[in-house]
Amino acid sequence: MMRKIDWYILKKFLTTFFFSLILLTTISTVIDISEHTDDFAKSGLSTNQIIMQYYVGFIPHIVAMLFPLFVFISVIFFTSKMANLSEFIAILSSGVSLQRILRPYWVGGILLGSILWYANAYIIPQANAIRTTFEAKYTKLAMPQTTSGGIYMRTDSFSYAGMRFYDTTSKAGGNLFMETISGNQVIYNLRADNFTWDTTKRKWKLNGVVERKLNGLNEDVSFEYEVFKKLPFLPSELKRDEYLQARMISPDLKRRIQKERLRGSETVKELEMENAHRTSTPVAVLLLTLIGAILACRKIRGGSGVHLAIGIIICAVFILADRFSTIFSTKGDLDPYVAAWIPNLIFGGLTLYLYKKAPK
Repeated sequence: MMRKIDWYILKKFLTTFFFSLILLTTISTVIDISEHTDDFAKSGLSTNQIIMQYYVGFIPHIVAMLFPLFVFISVIFFTSKMANLSEFIAILSSGVSLQRILRPYWVGGILLGSILWYANAYIIPQANAIRTTFEAKYTKLAMPQTTSGGIYMRTDSFSYAGMRFYDTTSKAGGNLFMETISGNQVIYNLRADNFTWDTTKRKWKLNGVVERKLNGLNEDVSFEYEVFKKLPFLPSELKRDEYLQARMISPDLKRRIQKERLRGSETVKELEMENAHRTSTPVAVLLLTLIGAILACRKIRGGSGVHLAIGIIICAVFILADRFSTIFSTKGDLDPYVAAWIPNLIFGGLTLYLYKKAPK
């Protein structure tokens, strides 16, 4: 049950958080505007168009990226201020335990973590779609991608497909093959000299097609100069999009992970890491909230400055741990879900240690 002291602390927590959120987001936006002024001028878009086509997506993106930092700084700042005014000394002297004092911090951390979890799953991907579309069109050299080394994939449990090359701009490729295997035997084989996506029919147009159906010693071969077929992949699935995982809401991302895992895709770890981070980051918000509260509730010489300095060091260590674990996963053999939770496990242990050492 929340009492008056709980509402007092929770109100300070949320007020300080939203103030920090607005202040730091404004600073980040101003810095981004200064960096992209030339791009905006070259685009020929009006101010309203730039806001609607870019900053509507950029602001949620930067908020989500810095959300744990916003929360941690807010907790350190207002808790340290209360400690300097000896408010926690008075609360502890009245017989209230540290565990009881942390109740509003638990409530605030869970509330903000839940907001971030929902935003990561459904809101931020839509914002990223707006932001990255603008960046690809106006702020980066959008060079056509041609995969000359070939693409090979597993389309279902028994079928495989591959192509010698594919161009993402023209949505065309060459030397396509598809095979279906039953046991140790190939029962279906298709070859095409080249193929192109038909936007009207929403099918692939195949040229120079040789189709073979095998049944033991019997073979049925057909030749087609031109044929339209629905293949088990779409143009978007052949494009190597660096923003793909950031644009997908969580249900779509999970379906894409299953499909790419079946195909044996090299990008599956990046997709799994994105999915894991969407769950682990909200938990990090709660852990950083508790760490900030336990650290800053003590009145020390140096006041808020020392608390903020310690907080910045802890944030830097958290970010480094997260980056290192991500690299070990995407470039090595570390499981993405384990990698995403390593910083939380480390800081979960730090939370318990600080709690045991804190005056009760």
